Amino acid sequence: MARNIQSLERAAAMLRLLAGGERRLGLSDIASSLGLAKGTAHGILRTLQQEGFVEQDDASGRYQLGAELLRLGTTYLDVHELRARALVWTDDLARSSGESVYLGVLHQQGVLIVHHVFRPDDSRQVLEIGAMQPLHSTALGKVLSAYDPVAHSEAMEADRKPFTDRTVCGPEEFEHILDITRARGYAADVEETWEGVASVAAPIQDRRRMPVGSVGITGAVERLCRDGELRPELIAAVRDCARAVSRDLGGGRF
Repeated sequence: MARNIQSLERAAAMLRLLAGGERRLGLSDIASSLGLAKGTAHGILRTLQQEGFVEQDDASGRYQLGAELLRLGTTYLDVHELRARALVWTDDLARSSGESVYLGVLHQQGVLIVHHVFRPDDSRQVLEIGAMQPLHSTALGKVLSAYDPVAHSEAMEADRKPFTDRTVCGPEEFEHILDITRARGYAADVEETWEGVASVAAPIQDRRRMPVGSVGITGAVERLCRDGELRPELIAAVRDCARAVSRDLGGGRF
């Protein structure tokens, strides 16, 4: 049996670390998270940086994913039918809602962001394509868990850890949330994953009427909510977007 190449395994682990959680990490954080000596971690980072897979911020010295990795990922994503069909509709949703739009699919017990439309203002934003989100707390993840049996199993078997005081972690409570999601056709996340942040998402289905992804908007609670509840017009806009993408994929309506 062929042996794995340790340096490649470490480089892959480093890229996954940079893709999740904080967008920028220092050398010490990376080394300690992966159980590596600083010299070893620095050597791998230097090589990844030379290839364009990692970038180092001049001011802080911290590392983040590089443009070359994004280019390679986008090459794959461009042939992904779901993303291609959703491009126009997600742009429209960002314009009408004034918020960031995310398109997610099930991947490795989480939600992989395959498309991200920036909030249409002049604020500084970070492209989230390739980032992973949890299934049990995010609106995108709860939609997948509610409609996709595989995602449901993954969410139930996963360690549903609390991110805030509002995160629903218990199996019975989580199942109840999924029942509500199916009944109303969308999922909500109001400060369940990030303090001060709210999201709403709806399911996308293909020509076989199978759930293939979820689309949603994310923004500050004070913008997405009114009197503690998600604004109805934003929920309607997200659901309309999901239906439009589903129609383009040959799917029906939720």
